[in-house]
Amino acid sequence: MITLHTLASGSEGNCLLLSAAGTHLLLDAGISCRRINAALTPLGLSLRDVDAVLITHDHSDHICGLPTMVRRWQIPVYASPAAGRQLAYRIAGVEPLLRAVDCGVPFDVGSFTVTAFPTSHDGHGGVDYRFDYGGASCGALTDTGYVTDQAREVLAGVDLLVLESNHDVEWLRSGPYPYSLKARILSDRGHLSNDAAAAFAAEMAGCGTREIVLAHLSRENNTPQRALDTMRLALAHTDASVEVAPRGELSRAFVAEGIVCRK
Repeated sequence: MITLHTLASGSEGNCLLLSAAGTHLLLDAGISCRRINAALTPLGLSLRDVDAVLITHDHSDHICGLPTMVRRWQIPVYASPAAGRQLAYRIAGVEPLLRAVDCGVPFDVGSFTVTAFPTSHDGHGGVDYRFDYGGASCGALTDTGYVTDQAREVLAGVDLLVLESNHDVEWLRSGPYPYSLKARILSDRGHLSNDAAAAFAAEMAGCGTREIVLAHLSRENNTPQRALDTMRLALAHTDASVEVAPRGELSRAFVAEGIVCRK
């Protein structure tokens, strides 16, 4: 069984916790260590219990807690080689803690087997991850302008998927953002729209995914209800359930038990 909690989700910061058989992993550290510890406390945990942090890319809303984490807790940091180089330039003391990940090559971190795959974003060396333990599986796909072929291949059949549903395209186009920012978000190196996320969710449900958690929603160009409405329409003829991750506080426990047949 794998248990997943989101600690924060959105442009103000991103961090989630995965736990299995006594191993605790953070995916990104885009909020302060004080906030991470505060979120872990109700779970009976602290940063001393975290075995590793896996980084998706080097934007500040995914790494701003790392400098303190590196200085105080010496937690191993997994990242792609390109993202790792950026971290080494920007964070004193991180280099001895860096562990390079190769996309498509599974590796073990404590109880988990982890597989990284490339995303398409304007950070350095963007990746996301699949996590497997004891027949259960979770995956995350955020901060990508489109769903890469590798993402489709690696994530196929995960029990639980954390999926970006960043914006409503028409709301973004008609909204207050400057043209350059709109173009960035809508590009192949930007963020997944509600429609793109819904199409991929339906594809994943057909492969066996039964629970989807929507993440990284724009505060200005989306609402949880808008994202849910789009997603539920796409999933209407499937068995998959969908929920929106809270923006800035600890979520409920999402559990993957590995009880569905995978592709």
